[in-house]
Amino acid sequence: MAGHAAPRIIQTAAGMLNAIGLQNVGVEEYLEHKLPPMRRYPRCNVIVNVFGYTVGEYTQVIEFLNQAEGIAAYELNVSCPNVHAGGMAFGSDPVELEYLVRKAREVAARPLIVKLSPNVTSIAHMAHIAQEAGADAVSLTNTFLAMSIDVETRRPRLSNITGGLSGPAIKPIALRMVYETAQAVSIPILGMGGIVTPDDAVEFLLAGATAVQVGTASYADPRAVERLAKGLESWCRSHQVERVAALTGALDIPRGQ
Repeated sequence: MAGHAAPRIIQTAAGMLNAIGLQNVGVEEYLEHKLPPMRRYPRCNVIVNVFGYTVGEYTQVIEFLNQAEGIAAYELNVSCPNVHAGGMAFGSDPVELEYLVRKAREVAARPLIVKLSPNVTSIAHMAHIAQEAGADAVSLTNTFLAMSIDVETRRPRLSNITGGLSGPAIKPIALRMVYETAQAVSIPILGMGGIVTPDDAVEFLLAGATAVQVGTASYADPRAVERLAKGLESWCRSHQVERVAALTGALDIPRGQ
């Protein structure tokens, strides 16, 4: 996939907008040239993001990946707001989502994570559907559909007109969605959306996330993940928390609320 024309990344207040369009080399090229170098780092688990325009394309990609070594899991992308077919079309329709996840589960030889779209009425409901269809975990949230306009030229700043909003601007909404989803499913949740500091990561864990993902922060600081991992370890030490896993779902809500 060639992706969208530039400009496709712009800075916004407390975040960024992107409309990359899922540019990638394709599964065969990935297996031949991208995956082998990753195997040099045996302690690094590789999770491959899987996308397609049709259910058949999703399952075909998974079947290719099944033949390879060095992959820990698949993340089924049903939530990209920057493509005109597939992607969010599956993540916003309960019937389509159930069918896709069930078909993917039938062929997947590895754990299946479903990356959910926040651009729905109830992400918790969609997570429950994914769980019942066979998902081993869910990740949320993906970016929020948004846009920006240049008032001097009166044109959209992104070539795709709209894109996905990420970064600290979406954190309170993403955090709420992780909390609601944790009440609806029993499978692990990978939380994301504006995580920049160790405290941010702790919030997502307390809300119910089993693990967290970091994206936008890495654009500003390529070592953000390393910094956050060390910072989280330090936070746990200073708060007498022996295991990070003990934070998952440990939110203290006063009685009657």
